[in-house]
Amino acid sequence: MFTKGGYIYFMSNWRRTVLYIGVTSNLAVRSHEHKVGEGSDFTKKYNCTDLIYFECFDCIEEAIAREKQLKKWRVDWKWDLICKKNPDLRDLYECVDGYT
Repeated sequence: MFTKGGYIYFMSNWRRTVLYIGVTSNLAVRSHEHKVGEGSDFTKKYNCTDLIYFECFDCIEEAIAREKQLKKWRVDWKWDLICKKNPDLRDLYECVDGYT
């Protein structure tokens, strides 16, 4: 049986005042959709176009479970997690070309 990998990711606006967490099986395509304004209604409304964090999983079910876990976290815990891997809070969009 073929299992498809998955990703959780955080998007933010350019001021880094809004966080959005999502899950996808194709990080390159999904982050591009957010970048060009074709993402979720939330990311469109709050201009969350910058990919600032992501994690990779062997199967989409693991990614979904992690997303549910992270959505329960306090916002300061989420920022701490992000800043450990991306202390400059730079847009990681250019880094995800091969993440399909």
